[in-house]
Amino acid sequence: MATEKAYKLLAAQEGISNSQAKSMIDRGLVYVGNKKVMIARGEIDERTMFRVIKIEKAKPIFENDDIIVIDKPAYVNSDEIERQFKDARLLHRLDRETSGVLMLVKNEEFREKAIKEFAQDKVYKEYIAWVEGIMTEPIEVDKAILTQKRNNRATSNVSPKGKPARTEFFPDIVSAKKTKVKVIIHNGRTHQIRVHARYIDHPIVGDEQYGGRRAKRVMLHAYKVRLLGMEFTAPEPKSFKTFE
Repeated sequence: MATEKAYKLLAAQEGISNSQAKSMIDRGLVYVGNKKVMIARGEIDERTMFRVIKIEKAKPIFENDDIIVIDKPAYVNSDEIERQFKDARLLHRLDRETSGVLMLVKNEEFREKAIKEFAQDKVYKEYIAWVEGIMTEPIEVDKAILTQKRNNRATSNVSPKGKPARTEFFPDIVSAKKTKVKVIIHNGRTHQIRVHARYIDHPIVGDEQYGGRRAKRVMLHAYKVRLLGMEFTAPEPKSFKTFE
């Protein structure tokens, strides 16, 4: 059986450069059947046919002189969104596979006001997630989180040495040993929902880094944000409504 590196085969199949093919695999966009291709440089049968997930476009939700609010698609880094809007800076970030409300600010005066609101926990942040297991009652997790970075990759854990973090989980729908939940976060630490979900033994579906089973994506969506008297909502993705 003749083999070739996965990214080279993908580049030939899709008519793209090797670096583009490698990036698509690294983002988690490339499948063989229902299995995600995990290692771009891995050797694979050269007759393999890939299936590539198409990334949705970032959709503007709201814009004025101070702020641009985007419905960020999954598989896109927040920094990439920032590069699309040259006169705006990220106010916060969403993880690559997390979709939903992402805010960029246009001037320093508004940015300072907004950061103060975040620091004082005056920003309402509501998410939708599918988690492993059956959750029947609301659960509140008030546990500090410590984040460490290695090789440009952040990992967070519950730790008394960390920064304060509080997350509220509200069950909505139960389906086949999974639960769709509304999540409200306070503070907003790196990977906060993902870490607290694992802590209560309900890791987010698709979140292999924190104990979830493999899925097409991390099933976490930033649904609603209220900031300085404004409210922004990013519609729930179709994949969340039909997920079984």
